[in-house]
Amino acid sequence: MIDKMFYKKMLSKSFSIPVRVNYWDGDSEQYGEGTPEVTITFKEAVPIKELMRNASIALGEAYMDGRIQIDGSIQALVKSAYESAESFFYNSKLKRFLPKQSHSEKHSKTDIQSHYDLGNDFYRLWLDPSMTYSCAYFENDDDTLEQAQLNKVHHIIKKLDPQPGKKLLDIGCGWGTLMLTAAKEYDLDVSGITLSEEQYTFVQKKIKEEGLEDRAHVYLEDYRELQEGPFDYITSVGMFEHVGKENLGTYFQTVADYLSDDGVALIHGITRQQGGAFNGWINQYIFPGGYIPGMTENLQHVVDAGMQIFDMETLRRHYQRTLEIWDKNFHENIDIITEKADERFVRMWDLYLQACAASFESGNIDCIQYLISKGPSGRTLPKTRNYIYK
Repeated sequence: MIDKMFYKKMLSKSFSIPVRVNYWDGDSEQYGEGTPEVTITFKEAVPIKELMRNASIALGEAYMDGRIQIDGSIQALVKSAYESAESFFYNSKLKRFLPKQSHSEKHSKTDIQSHYDLGNDFYRLWLDPSMTYSCAYFENDDDTLEQAQLNKVHHIIKKLDPQPGKKLLDIGCGWGTLMLTAAKEYDLDVSGITLSEEQYTFVQKKIKEEGLEDRAHVYLEDYRELQEGPFDYITSVGMFEHVGKENLGTYFQTVADYLSDDGVALIHGITRQQGGAFNGWINQYIFPGGYIPGMTENLQHVVDAGMQIFDMETLRRHYQRTLEIWDKNFHENIDIITEKADERFVRMWDLYLQACAASFESGNIDCIQYLISKGPSGRTLPKTRNYIYK
């Protein structure tokens, strides 16, 4: 009875859409007016002490285990929870505990490999053919995901105003699409860094296949240990979310150290305009060591590293759409994924993709591109943004 009262109080003001909740004892309750858009069924009670310890972990695990069933859109449900000012997401009593984190070079390597080394075959099922695992850029409403990912690569490189023959470093190069495009189409001498053995092997193979050995190099090492440089340009996409709050200053200082005088960097990553945050469930099951920094937090680190902002652009809606397409692709291949993984793994990834789409849709998180220069703001760049769109 106490559990039921706790749940009813917790859920009564947690959603901005009508939601039906079926409790473990057969009781049912509707929250919000109108036809329910989503139905949540608790097959058993999640212990209150687990919810009080960390609600996102407790509820996420319950969904993964099948103890909670959701009929309807997970994305719509999570979005509505973020939109409700009185949601349990914002209850400080339910946000007390987060897993301890470490961001030594050893732990950073382990964290990255735990996510990205699940196997290229897994990611190939739901990413686009370029194997780009970051926010796409939809220039047109009818752009395919592959086209939008290519748009993103060119959008980033063009912002640098690249000059042929100069050197570019891609920190956290992924499967190499950006760095190899910069080499082939912009005539740059490129280097990429990754901690993922799967990605390193993939990029090495692509360099050889495309005959780029003379101007493309990939390194399997921590970004803090690279001995090359300086570089005229630096790109880093979806990287700073993995370095940890305590290492953000080091990350931006490292960017500055690798840049040549008047060098330009385009740093692209998930950011919260409301301030930095962790998510316990995502940290534990998806991205160990992850931390989403606040926008002003990043800007302060840029300034502290002796650099200046030339331009900023928010891509929140682009990331929402990217995630929605990834989840659609995931579901279209769910039979193949289920053959290779158990149902708990499948439910975990589906929850991750839809919840992240909801977080972007609601404005809880953002994706921002920071165009940074070493020295006075954009001294070597054109005065207006027109050059980016030529």
